[in-house]
Formats: sequence, C-alpha cells, structure tokens
Amino acid sequence: MNFWKKPLYYLFLLVIGITNQRETTILWDKETGKVLHNALVWLDARTQETVDFLLKQYNKRQDCLQEKCGLPLSTYFSALKIRWLMDNCEEVRTAIEEKRCCFGTVDSWLLYNLLSDDKNTVHVTDVTNASRTMLMNIRTLKWDASLCDFFSIPEHILPEIKSSSTIFGYINKGALQGVPVGAVLGDQQAALVGQRCWTKGTAKSTYGTGCFILYNTGNDLAYSLNGLLTTVAYKWNDDDPVYALEGSIAIAGQCIKWLRDNLGLIPDSKSTETIAASVKDTGGVYFVPAFSGLFAPYWRSDARGLITGMTQYTTKAHIVRAALEGICYQTREIVDAMYDDSGVRLSKLKVDGGMANNKLFLHMLADIVGMNVTTPGLSETTALGAALAAGKAKGIDLFQLDDENEIDTKMSSYTPKIHGEQREENFASWKKAVIKSFERLTPPFNIENKSMHEEKSHLSTTTTVAWLTLTSLLGVLLYMSSRNH
Repeated sequence: MNFWKKPLYYLFLLVIGITNQRETTILWDKETGKVLHNALVWLDARTQETVDFLLKQYNKRQDCLQEKCGLPLSTYFSALKIRWLMDNCEEVRTAIEEKRCCFGTVDSWLLYNLLSDDKNTVHVTDVTNASRTMLMNIRTLKWDASLCDFFSIPEHILPEIKSSSTIFGYINKGALQGVPVGAVLGDQQAALVGQRCWTKGTAKSTYGTGCFILYNTGNDLAYSLNGLLTTVAYKWNDDDPVYALEGSIAIAGQCIKWLRDNLGLIPDSKSTETIAASVKDTGGVYFVPAFSGLFAPYWRSDARGLITGMTQYTTKAHIVRAALEGICYQTREIVDAMYDDSGVRLSKLKVDGGMANNKLFLHMLADIVGMNVTTPGLSETTALGAALAAGKAKGIDLFQLDDENEIDTKMSSYTPKIHGEQREENFASWKKAVIKSFERLTPPFNIENKSMHEEKSHLSTTTTVAWLTLTSLLGVLLYMSSRNH
C-alpha cells in the first residue's frame, strides 16, 4: 500500500495484540485453508460421551491428568473436542491421515490467516491457549506425547507453542500490512493483565457468557485440591512463565440471556438492574443456573438448573434477583476454594466484563463474597491486556508490566453492607440448592421424540396383543387335541 494512502492511525501503530475465546476448537486443511468442520465452542457439551468413554476405557478418575496438564477431564477443553471431531467427521480423519489437518484455537486460526503467505505457512499458538487443550505439559510448556496418546491425537496437527509476548510475525495484507503481531493471550489471561494483576496473590473476575476468576500464583505451579484449574497466566518473551489458579463458571451472562429469550421475563439485559431492585430480597428463592452442568469447584456434568423456594407470592422480580445472586454465590464458591488452596484471603476482587455495568449486581457481589469489589474506569480490560502484552514484546519494549501503578486507570469500589452471620446463613441455603441440582428426579425426556415414543408404545401394545392371540390359539389347539385323544 502506498504510504500516503495508509490510514492516519497507521502512523502511530507500532504493534498489535490478539486475544481470543479459549478452548474453542477449529480444524482446517493447511493446503486449502478451508475449515473441515464448524468450530466447537468452549461451552459445547456434545463431547460428554467422549469423556465418559475415556474414563471407562482407562478406568481413571476425572483428575487423572491434572499433574501433567493442570486440568480435569471435561467437555470444556480442546482435546475432547478434537477427539470428538476425529470420531464423528470422515473429512477430519482423512485430512489427518494425509497430514493436511491443522488444529488451533481461535488465535491460531487468526494468525494462520493474517501471517501466512504463498511461501510460508504460520501455524502457532501461545502458552495460555495451549494450556487449555489438555495436551500441553504445564511444566515444560511443550506438547506432551503421553497426553496426546491418551486422547489418540497425533502431534503433527498441533501448532508451535510460543510465549504470550513475542513477535509472532507480520501481517501480510490489507490496511495493517507490515504491522507486527506482538502478543497472543486467551481472553481471561488478557483480562488478568488488563486488570494489572501482575503480582502474586492478585485476582480478577470477568463476567461474560460465563465467569472466570484468575488468581496469580507467580512462578509457583500450584495444584488445586478444591476443583480449581492450574493454568498459565502469561509468559513474557524469554522470562519464566507466570501461573494462575482459575475458577471457571459455565453460566453467568448466559443466565440473563435465558431469562430474556426463553422465559420472556425481561425485555433486555439492562433491565435486570431495575427489575431486581424493585424487591428488597429474593423472598427465599434460589436459582442454580446449571444449564451445562456445574464447572468449578464441582465439575458435575450431571447437575441440572433449578429454581427453588418459590411461593404464591414469588414474582418475576424475585426470580431475576435470584438469578443475579446465583452468579454471585458461584463466585463465592470459587473465592473460598482459592483461599483453601492458597491460605491467603483476597483483600479485594477486581471485576470486569458486561455484567460489571450492573451496579446492583456489584453491590450484591460484595455482600455475598464479603470483600470489596472494584471495577476499572476502562471497561475493555481484555483488549487493554492484549495491547499491554504487545507493548511488552522484545523489540517493542513500551511497557515493563511489573508495577500496577505503571498504567493509571480510575477504579470504582463497592463495599459489603450485610453482616457475616446473615451472609453465612444465606450461603448455607445456596449450598442446599446446589445439592438439589445433583438429583435427577425423572429421566430426561425429549419432546421432539414424542412421536417416536408413541410409536414404540404402539408397537409394544401390538406385540403384546399378538402374543396373547397366539397363546390363546395354541391353548385352543392343545385342548382340541386332548379331546380327540
């Protein structure tokens, strides 16, 4: 592109960073660049049968791979999605056999398209995304042959692993041609950086579709005994990696979407604040949004969502408020697990994401977790984290990222208002509701298959009548035969 035709921002653009939805799995043909199947997103639970099969095949516990990869065997992570695609897609199997298949999380797919050209195919990822696959050794930061063997996934489909902050390459076309990509981080790790959680013992909580709480453990590799994940927080250039404990909650903002789209209780997500504020409490209602089972600290795929404690006086406002509280209670469970694992109680919780715009939610969160909750003046902390990491890349060197005062952002703070005794009573009631979510009172029923059930019932009735008729006929014949004799 002619220099004078470049956009004005290009004159000030030194480097870009990429942040992406983690675990979401894409397989593509490295010769044509075409995807081999639709992406399987992080929340996709169709891989549950694969999880069950592997646990049964190897006669293992759910945490059998935790020491090597830091993660439990769950539908959440990329290895299960790759395996599902291998088992269910002929095109994927053929591409793997012919060594044309490339695997990547969304970052790898973006880099492949931004940086590859006719002479050079770029197939890379960073340590934060690789740590979410169940295929990377959490200590060596390399693909682990034994983990690949466990899932029967060939290593040749996997991308090269790089640091989070380094020069990945240069964009080869378009308005940004020639601009280097200086950082790649998974979205939750990018939010950790954007929230300036650069020192051991700091934590942040991001509320989007789900909720993800990351606790910086420094260079120490900490394994959880309480259902948390061990993950890579970031790795700058040639420095040692920084690790984190993570609590993952499957349903947060998605619960609000469900209230709007499935039940029609709210016109839009913003209205939850005013509707929930119209009542002083939930009226004893508890909402466990286990739509996809429960992630940390339970890891129970069999859990099911429930609303309990309703009476004839319950209104939609009580249910909406209970939904917001349910997200807060799940956060409390993660915060408690982090304390149990680390022995250090957080002094405050840094919060960001879409739900951080709901001030009532933030007040409720402070009350339920029992600590100050802070939000940054700049709401797009994930994007900020990617930008800061890109500026940290060797050769760019814009930021040091070792002092949280290096980047000055205004913060808002929310303080707990309820007493500890009331907080603990409410939390105990929430725990009882969670236990109820594990109970399967009736077998699952799919209304779409009603005609099939009716057909089977009809066939069963027809078969029964046929056997009765045949039995009666044989009885008559035997009676007549005995009379003749």
